[in-house]
Amino acid sequence: MVERRGPHWGGRGRYNTAMRPPRREFLQTLAGGAAALGLSRTAFAQAGPAAAKLTDRVTLITGAGNNIVLLAGDGGSLLVDCGEAAHAQDVLKLTGAVKTVINTHWHLESTGANDAMAKAGAKLVSHVNTELWMTQEIIHDWEKKVFPPRAKEALPTETFYTTTKTTFGSEPVESGILPMAHTDGDIYVYFRQSNILMTGDAVQPGRLPMLDWRCDGWIGGMQQAQRTLLEMANDTTKIVPGSGPVMTKVELQANLDTVAKIREHLVMLMKMGMGAKDMIEAKAMKDFEGLDGDPDAFLYIAYRGLWAHARELGGIV
Repeated sequence: MVERRGPHWGGRGRYNTAMRPPRREFLQTLAGGAAALGLSRTAFAQAGPAAAKLTDRVTLITGAGNNIVLLAGDGGSLLVDCGEAAHAQDVLKLTGAVKTVINTHWHLESTGANDAMAKAGAKLVSHVNTELWMTQEIIHDWEKKVFPPRAKEALPTETFYTTTKTTFGSEPVESGILPMAHTDGDIYVYFRQSNILMTGDAVQPGRLPMLDWRCDGWIGGMQQAQRTLLEMANDTTKIVPGSGPVMTKVELQANLDTVAKIREHLVMLMKMGMGAKDMIEAKAMKDFEGLDGDPDAFLYIAYRGLWAHARELGGIV
């Protein structure tokens, strides 16, 4: 049986007192910067959804929240993510009939249109943790938002634990968990025949990564996720992140190198005795100013994920 975990519970199923929200005055310093961290993806927004061919059968849809990958089949299509609710009808105009939607994680940029897709006849698929989070109230204290449980129609009806394979049309479709990366329900979807790898927000190029620590996301998990993706990719793989342009394997390696440098830097500061507030006051991200996003909000969420994995880091002091 899978344990249902609310937003205050860690990956081991026990309440972690170190992860309690800090004082209200500290949170107020972060409120203005949370949107800049990229949660709403407004920085990547377009006038509306648009489609561009990746292959004869695979299409990239942008401008609907997160990137959407469409695989055309006989009598309908398979989507990886479906975008925000506000863009659902525009996406359906581009896709036509949708048979299956695979969610890479629970965030509304990826699953907001689930309800509309299900009403249009699509089967919804995800990792089991994604489905479980969608049944919970989730608190994002760093951006002062509460996400209520989703309607029954929006919930995936088919879930998996580790990996799953299917065939859509004549295309093999492989999905697998990327544990505790952006969330604890992140998955990749690989169209091996077309050599297209959809990573969801386990890859966030050009930005300080959003690490949903309330849902067990942390920078070490993102680092391992990107190592896993690199092992799957080759020099001609088209790698589609959750948002932003299609990447090559070389570009994914460069992104991983940046994530590794950030983690190394933060762990060093933690072992010097710094907490999140200390890092913010010391402007600890000044060496990474070329990345989009608000450094204060990033440090707040990254620190909490690292603290939850202090034992794996060899202790803090």
